[in-house]
Amino acid sequence: MENKDIMAKARESLKGHWGIAIGAILLNALILIGVQIVPIAGVIISLLIAGAMSLGLNTIMLALARREETAIGHLFDGFSRFGTTLAAYLLQVIFVTLWMLLLIVPGIIAAYSYSMTFYILAEDKSISALDAIRKSKEIMKGNKWKLLCLSFRFFGWMLLAILTLGIGFIWLIPYMSVSFATFYDDIKNAQFQEVSLA
Repeated sequence: MENKDIMAKARESLKGHWGIAIGAILLNALILIGVQIVPIAGVIISLLIAGAMSLGLNTIMLALARREETAIGHLFDGFSRFGTTLAAYLLQVIFVTLWMLLLIVPGIIAAYSYSMTFYILAEDKSISALDAIRKSKEIMKGNKWKLLCLSFRFFGWMLLAILTLGIGFIWLIPYMSVSFATFYDDIKNAQFQEVSLA
């Protein structure tokens, strides 16, 4: 699927569901920002819960992309797999940081390689953090450039959102999030078809 089609599909998926998408994004942001306000402990707490919150948010966005029923309460689903989500988040941070020590570009490539980790965790309840990262790296082979191009397609929208004093981001971030979830489904299905044909 071309990136423009991914974006069109995401817009279609969001019809009638903007409220839950916006609500989930805002609640997630408020929690993470609110926690960081706490002196010293806030940074540690934020680090501890970021993985669980990411899994919950990605679970919602994946459901919206697939036009499945979901609810804002799913934002907290990641806490039932706290150890796995914490490990996945910390491993991603460590791996990307280590690549960044070489140069910025390898760090960016690594970030794109591991970018599907929480979608994989959302789908597979039994997979380990390290296996989810490995699987993300595997399905992103040959797809990193496509995801980068998809990200760049939102650049103009970001400029418009800035011109609205940031208000436009209330709609833009859910649009981007559902688009990335749609991207995940697209590359995963393409890989499955390749395996079936082989």
